[in-house]
Amino acid sequence: MSTTPLEAPKAVSRHFDNAQAAFDHIQALYDGQIAYLREALSRFVAGETFDKPVRAKYPFVRIHTDTVARADSRLPYGFVAGPGTYETTITRPDLFADYYREQIELLLANHRVAVEVGLSREPIPLHFSLADNHHAEGNLTPERRLLMRDVFDLPDLAAMDDGIANGTHDARAGAPRPLALFTAPRVDYSLHRLKHYTGTSPEHFQNFVLFTNYQFYIDQFVQIGRDIMARAPDPAHPHDDDDCIAFIEPGNVVTRRAGVPAEAFDALGAVPPRLPQMPAYHLVRRDRSGVTMVNIGVGPSNAKTITDHIAVLRPLAWIMLGHCAGLRNSQQLGDYVLAHGYVREDHVLDEDLPLWVPIPPLAEIQLALEGAVADVTQLSGYELKGIMRTGTVATTDNRNWELMPHREPERRFSQSRAIALDMESATIAANGFRFRVPYGTLLCVSDKPLHGEIKLPGMANQFYRDRVDQHLRIGLRALERLRRNRMEQLHSRKLRSFAEVAFQ
Repeated sequence: MSTTPLEAPKAVSRHFDNAQAAFDHIQALYDGQIAYLREALSRFVAGETFDKPVRAKYPFVRIHTDTVARADSRLPYGFVAGPGTYETTITRPDLFADYYREQIELLLANHRVAVEVGLSREPIPLHFSLADNHHAEGNLTPERRLLMRDVFDLPDLAAMDDGIANGTHDARAGAPRPLALFTAPRVDYSLHRLKHYTGTSPEHFQNFVLFTNYQFYIDQFVQIGRDIMARAPDPAHPHDDDDCIAFIEPGNVVTRRAGVPAEAFDALGAVPPRLPQMPAYHLVRRDRSGVTMVNIGVGPSNAKTITDHIAVLRPLAWIMLGHCAGLRNSQQLGDYVLAHGYVREDHVLDEDLPLWVPIPPLAEIQLALEGAVADVTQLSGYELKGIMRTGTVATTDNRNWELMPHREPERRFSQSRAIALDMESATIAANGFRFRVPYGTLLCVSDKPLHGEIKLPGMANQFYRDRVDQHLRIGLRALERLRRNRMEQLHSRKLRSFAEVAFQ
């Protein structure tokens, strides 16, 4: 077999001073490369033998500037760090159309030089070219499946690391510097993992995300979503949820809003035989500013896994709603904890984000959560302080921390001034910081093990009945407050380094 790849038709790179024209060229290049791969696979499955490898490539966007940007200082992204050449590979323009157009528009406005669009040297792995539910390799013999490795490019983990996001990436001498946090293969990898873990397609994810560690919250969210779908918008009585057009559950099961045309969602999905590991549910708005809620289960490993992948979708904010152990004697079961700092004993991010890096509270998220508690509970001032504490949350990877020698954890928690303990919040906040996604945490005290108040069945059932609905509505209200703000207000400079990539 020849070692010279049989490539898709080549394309000459072009320069653009118009974002829409640049995007249209990206779309055309990507569609052509994907069509080439899919056709080659179909022929391979049909038994055709290739004498050369088949290779398609990702499009790229590149900018070269000789000057420092005179950018709008109110926006913490949209410009490169200094003179030089910057580049990123591009995937799924159908999914990221609005995002790519906005990033290119900002580059053009801030640097006043053309952007270049062409085909990169980065091959598109065959797996990342397939449509949903396309499993052609399942019809191949074991011998033909092995032969695929000689014909097509397969995913290369070396092209998918998080060095750019972690601040550890060193560009080769003479190579362009990164323009975005994620390369195209890294994005594609996460898009495929999202469907595996959540049971829903990436295109259904909304720009605001809630995480929880209890199914009770999901059950309530499903009820709220279905209730909204059953109620057609009434122009005479406008409501915040009037733009919600669908509720989507694992298996891509779509419930359309009453009055929404059937063509809005052609495929209605099918209930899966079993729930995925971290099921996701989506209250969809027309402009993707709705709410996605994910049950991440228990533990920091799950929290890191799902946020690693959702981050490539560039959500506007994510918030953790869950239960915690109250560490102060003055706290009551059902009290809320608004995290303004974190003790990170989760360990899953130690290699990606050193422990000496502080995870700051973000004012926009903190104010939205505090305001939402006041809105839903109808309490304010001194009365509001009676049910909500602001303080440090400790996150541990030891579910049975209570069984450690008593004085050891008690001393650490006391020294840290922590007021609550859980297993996910610091991980979600730290990954938000790492991936430049605004984050926040509002927990509810479900037990106080240091003070002899552990969960018992009767207590737990009463607690869940009394608090889950209110807690969830607070989270939804906080996201509604954030949605009403302009998008750029959510992207805090606290999340950006001094030599940052241009793409948000």
